[in-house]
Amino acid sequence: MSVRVRFAPSPSGYLHVGGARTALFNYLFARRHGGAFVLRIEDTDLARSNDESVAAILESLRWLGLTWDEGPGVEGPHGPYFQGQRGEYYSRHAAELRARGRAYPCYCTPDELEQRRAAQLARSEAPRYDGRCRALDDAGRARLEAEGRKAALRFAKNEDGGLAWEDGVRGAVSFQNDVLDDFVLLRSDGLPTYNFACVVDDHEMEISHVIRGDDHISNTPRQLLLYRAFGWAAPHFAHVPMILGGDGSRLSKRHGATSVASYAELGYLPEAMVNFLALLGWSPGDNRELFALSELETLFGLDRCGSSPAVFNLEKLEWMNARHLKRLSEDDRVRRVEDFMAARGHDLSGRSPEWRAGLVRAIGDRLKTLKDVEFYGAFALRESLETDPQAWAELCERPGVGPRLAALAGRLASDPDFTLESLERETRGLAAEFGIKAGELMSAARVALTGRRVAPGLFEVMWLLGKDRTLERLRDAASRWQQVQTSRV
Repeated sequence: MSVRVRFAPSPSGYLHVGGARTALFNYLFARRHGGAFVLRIEDTDLARSNDESVAAILESLRWLGLTWDEGPGVEGPHGPYFQGQRGEYYSRHAAELRARGRAYPCYCTPDELEQRRAAQLARSEAPRYDGRCRALDDAGRARLEAEGRKAALRFAKNEDGGLAWEDGVRGAVSFQNDVLDDFVLLRSDGLPTYNFACVVDDHEMEISHVIRGDDHISNTPRQLLLYRAFGWAAPHFAHVPMILGGDGSRLSKRHGATSVASYAELGYLPEAMVNFLALLGWSPGDNRELFALSELETLFGLDRCGSSPAVFNLEKLEWMNARHLKRLSEDDRVRRVEDFMAARGHDLSGRSPEWRAGLVRAIGDRLKTLKDVEFYGAFALRESLETDPQAWAELCERPGVGPRLAALAGRLASDPDFTLESLERETRGLAAEFGIKAGELMSAARVALTGRRVAPGLFEVMWLLGKDRTLERLRDAASRWQQVQTSRV
């Protein structure tokens, strides 16, 4: 069998991490089996679909590295790949079902349906369509049409008993037909419902495997009934587990960012995001946790997908991102930082290559996301210094700090080299002359130069600031310290 899978997002918003995980699993399955990965845009919800969402979804998939073989911008023999452009397929197949006696027009209004639903609930009955339009004859239909009613098209369910299928993740799954009603195929405005359009498109696009979240498992019986009614072979279904937040509830905005784009904006690497998403519901079978996309393409299989919900652990994602950052070459790591910072308004192109590399090197293992450069490198990226009030208050309580910082400025002003080696030599030498531990002078200088107690190495900070800014900040901190002491007298 030729493997063909699809990812079919609705363009009513961003690509959330659950959808990205589904896209990734489909992509990996196709690549593992030498098949085709199809991208189909399900844009029949005219009130919610928009071009901006389509563009955002495509951009997120490209950022993750999930290239599609057929879809928007990659035309193939099964297009068009927007459901909004496939109306002729739905009309033709709807007419086919009606000709077979497997579909009929329904003239019930939304108000009437809601009233009956409320009455059923009041009687403790499961709400379902009562089938009254199914018994209409031609005269009855003509009378309702004369009233100006527009008809939806409903599926005529004839099957009793149950449905069963072998799910690629869950194994044997069964479902009783008597809980299903005559569901709508085409709305009164002529637009298809999800289940009808999905079946028609999957058949026309020759989809062999449907891999999706298990929140869709209740749709599968209706779709199987449609495949039977058409006399088509159904694809293999596989329903992967949902993703939960750390508190065990379904992942939502209250757990933090939920869109792929937001994680890109927070400084996560696409390699880390792909790696992390792959392990939400799939296991390689050993304790290994770090994978490149190319490796996942050769390893992924539905047989190692679990049925239990996966937990989105942000700390694990951050750890994984830090590891992927370390795996990059220094040149690549610096380039990623430059691109990220430029997008956030920090143009580093005017800095020397040595300076840009030095900034990334100074942050070192603190670099867990690209955004960390903006935090730990703020002292060098901004002209004005933002000082942590608590760190400054603690500094002002320490005796002798002002004169020592002023003396350090004087010592460094005479340093012709201003290299990491000379800066360390002069600083430690001055501390020895004062008869104090080098750490005392260095911690005070760190606050003076960065505004924080925790920052990159002091000598890297000095080198990145350059001689003029280093001297200016040391002297300014010495003067401010002295003013505080004077005010207390």
